[in-house]
Amino acid sequence: MTPTPTPPAAAASDAAAAENWLRLDAQICFSLHAASRAFNGVYRVILKDLGLTYPQYLVMLVLWEQGELPVKKLGEHLRLDSGTLSPLLKRLETAGLVRRERSARDERSVEVRLTEEGLALRERAVRVPPRIAAATGFDLDEIRELRERLDRLTSTLDAAAFEETPGDTP
Repeated sequence: MTPTPTPPAAAASDAAAAENWLRLDAQICFSLHAASRAFNGVYRVILKDLGLTYPQYLVMLVLWEQGELPVKKLGEHLRLDSGTLSPLLKRLETAGLVRRERSARDERSVEVRLTEEGLALRERAVRVPPRIAAATGFDLDEIRELRERLDRLTSTLDAAAFEETPGDTP
């Protein structure tokens, strides 16, 4: 059986649709990238009062929530490798907000803990989330829904990344 040829109009329509997928404004990755950059700009202004950068704020959030952690666990929470995390921790330590010490249980592991100053900063940081929420223009339900969708997207993409095999093409 011979395949039915595609009519030229349909082929042109398919080509136009494919071209539209290659537009920058059609890329979800670019929308997420642009939103992330916009968030970073808002955080930069808000966090200036705390003397923290956005990545440093994320480190502090994990430590305020979890308490003392090995660097490796902290990196897992933040999805950061030690090469990225170490300079952040060094700056936080220089600022007197955290202390890094070799684990007594495992000399290979470095534990990170908040100092008294780091713990006290939490009281001022409580004002950050409401200011960020206000900057989004979303109500709390919309923020929760967006966060849940992004978490689901992240999980799906993580799973897809593990399914990739050498030689696969996007």
